[in-house]
This record gives sequence, C-alpha cells and structure tokens, in this order.
Amino acid sequence: MPILMRPLPGAGAEVEDVDLSSVLPPGDFELLKSALACYGVLFFRGQSLSEQAHIALARRWGEININRFFAAHPDHPEIALVLKEPHHKDNIGGGWHTDHSYDAEPALGSILVARELPPEGGSTVFASMFRAYAALPDALKRRLEGLRAVHSARHVFGAAAAAKRASDVRNGRIGNAAAADVLEDVSHPVVIRHPGSGKPAIYVNPGFTTRIEGVSADESQELLATLFEHCTQPQFLYEFHWTPGAVAVWDNRATWHFARNDYHGHRRLMHRITLAGGPVKAAPMFQSHALA
Repeated sequence: MPILMRPLPGAGAEVEDVDLSSVLPPGDFELLKSALACYGVLFFRGQSLSEQAHIALARRWGEININRFFAAHPDHPEIALVLKEPHHKDNIGGGWHTDHSYDAEPALGSILVARELPPEGGSTVFASMFRAYAALPDALKRRLEGLRAVHSARHVFGAAAAAKRASDVRNGRIGNAAAADVLEDVSHPVVIRHPGSGKPAIYVNPGFTTRIEGVSADESQELLATLFEHCTQPQFLYEFHWTPGAVAVWDNRATWHFARNDYHGHRRLMHRITLAGGPVKAAPMFQSHALA
C-alpha cells in the first residue's frame, strides 16, 4: 500500500498507512526522510511503538543524541522523559524554541511519542521556518544576508535558571546545570540552507538565541524581536492535538515548536529521542524554493 502524505496548513504533513513499529522497506523509509526534509515535521497517528521500537526507529534515522538536561527513562537512557505531573505548575518546552541550537553541531530533530495524555489540552504547536523565510520582505532578506547569531544553553539549563526552576530540579525533570554552565556559546547563520532540501530557513529562536553578532545591542534586540514576531504568524503554524500513541518527527533545522501548558491537574508523559545532526551552513539569498 502506498504511503499517503497529507500536507497540513502552516507546517508539516500527516502520514497515513504507515506502521512505525514495523521494519519499513528501504524505499518507504527514504520517502519519509525526504518528506521530513521538505515539510519540517511529520505526524503519525494510531501507532503502538514500544520503547525498543522507538529506539530502533531512531537508530535507523540516524545517531541518537543523548539529552544532557532532561530526566532519562530508567531503563532506556536514549529516551528523555518529557513529563508534567498533576502537581507541577510549569511544563517542559512551554515556549517557542528549536532543540539543541546551542550546540556547535545542532541536533537533526526529534521523535516524540505520546505515552500518557491529559483528557484535554497539551497540544504542540509547530512553526515552519521555510515558510517564514519565504514570506520575509526582500529588504529584510537583504538585511539578514551574512548575519550570524549567538545561541546559549546557560540561561535555560544553567545554575541561575535552575534556581528559578527549583521544583523541576527537585523532581528530577531537569538537571545537570553544571554541564550547561561550562557549555560555550555558539554562533550560527541567521538564515541557513537546509542540508536535506536545500531550502533557506530562518535559524534563530526565542528559546536559545541571545543576540546577533556584529550589530549593536539595540539593533540585535530589535531585529530578533522582528523575526520572532514574524515567525509566529498564524499562516506558518500548525497545532497538533495529540491522540494516544501518536508520534511526531520534526526537523530542528526547519521548525520551531512549543508545548501548550493548559492541562493543570493532569499528567502528561511523552518519550523523546533526539537525533544527532551536523553543522548548519548559511544559505545563498534570493534563491527560489518551491514549497511542497
């Protein structure tokens, strides 16, 4: 049976008639990899991935990047626990961000599996950085050409941040602040060429980007604020409402995401595996890239 790919408004595509727990034929798997590079995020419903199958799927996609800051599955260190208990006030991922942009070689993406869901709420919103770049005014594209931005983990996972999120540290949801405090800030192009599709994408994000190099602090703040506001316009967004067993595979080089924190008093448990990536490179400006 052929794989059915249904493009979604704003960002991503829903994939039908695929059982991710099975060993997909090489041709079908390559189709999924190509689709991820094109759409930025793929959604699969009605799955029944065991922890072992989750790990096997990730290893087929690429090398696994063991998360340094999230609590790990007690039996499978490859799996990070994205957990909110009924008594927790804050959730994990509750703001726009791109995972691991603070690394010199940012992660390719993640495979997230729904394990326990609240009766309502808890959706994840994704934003397409392909579409956001394509819609920029030409004058702003010219302004961004050649610019680089600094990304950091310290203000999110370091000791100062841990003090503000003491409950998360006590509950073991987030830790290893010492590793964040010694992690050097990195610089990436503001606009990158996606290594899979070749399309340009905006590569700054509100979670980990701290400043733009080579400009004044005021200009950096103004430019980042302009980009952040632009990228969160409704036409670039898709909100995924989770169902039991659903899986999302996203590409960090092409998307932002955030998890809604609107299910207080209920438990939500997701299993996440992050895929290792590589260096990101600047994109030539003003190339024409059709969107699928």
